Amino acid sequence: MDQNNCTTVTEFILLGLSDIPELRVFLFLLFLLIYGVTVLGNLGMITVIQVSSQLHTPMYFFLSHLSFVDFCYSTIIVPKMLDNILDKAKAISFVGCTVQFYLFCTCVITEVILLAVMAYDRFVAICNPLLYMIIMSQKFCVGLVSGCYLCGSVCSLIHMCLALEIPSYHSNVINHFFCDLPPILSLACSDVSMNELLVYIVATFNEIITIVVILTSYLFILITILRMRSAEGRRKAFSTCASHFTAIVVFHGTILFNYCRPNSDNSPDTDKVATVFYTVVIPMLNPLIYSLRNKDVKEALRKMMDLKIFS
Repeated sequence: MDQNNCTTVTEFILLGLSDIPELRVFLFLLFLLIYGVTVLGNLGMITVIQVSSQLHTPMYFFLSHLSFVDFCYSTIIVPKMLDNILDKAKAISFVGCTVQFYLFCTCVITEVILLAVMAYDRFVAICNPLLYMIIMSQKFCVGLVSGCYLCGSVCSLIHMCLALEIPSYHSNVINHFFCDLPPILSLACSDVSMNELLVYIVATFNEIITIVVILTSYLFILITILRMRSAEGRRKAFSTCASHFTAIVVFHGTILFNYCRPNSDNSPDTDKVATVFYTVVIPMLNPLIYSLRNKDVKEALRKMMDLKIFS
């Protein structure tokens, strides 16, 4: 790299999803609609869980935190993306870019671990129903969730500190719609092989550990379900786990595609499309998946609506 072309930066330019002017209004309205549904769905899910006493169980405690994390990292990304779609400058300060990456990374890693915790919760509920409330005590559940947030914060802090050590960049133009680490590292003048290796190791390690927990939990769940004599019991157990497993497959699939491949296989445009899916679309889908496929949530919503109408 020619060091003469390297300089420190005070702001970055985010190229966004498309440079076609005719698509600006369409993309803005599309992502504004998706973000509106995301906010309404996730905050609505949190509200229903908090208000409805029948949902005050470990499963819905974890689900409320999943909705909170989805709301947070969608809010970290989408409003700035909407602003950049209409703003020709498309600028974000260096500090703003750093903060956006840190918060986004914290939320994503937290969700990865939280989905594994939710799989373990389903394992205990179905395989050890008589001991469920003893094992999944309130103190234990709070500890699990706190551990998710702590792991997310620590991993993100390590990535951010290493990124701040980069002294200069050969360009301040990021070929992405938000401040993700891989496209930022591609602009660095100094050797960032350690940063890239750390991204790959952390992403792969988190994925392997959480996927092992998830697959092991669901293997035991499947064995337990198949041993059930009651067809109604099997149907209810499958229904309870189907929504969670759907969310896991979609979310982990995009994470594996984006961060657990060698850098030589990365295509900026393909990465942007995949990133849109798990940063914008999945936070919208999660509350829909859990509410539309969950009898308890629908019943709680119905009671809330009946109470409001009656009042």
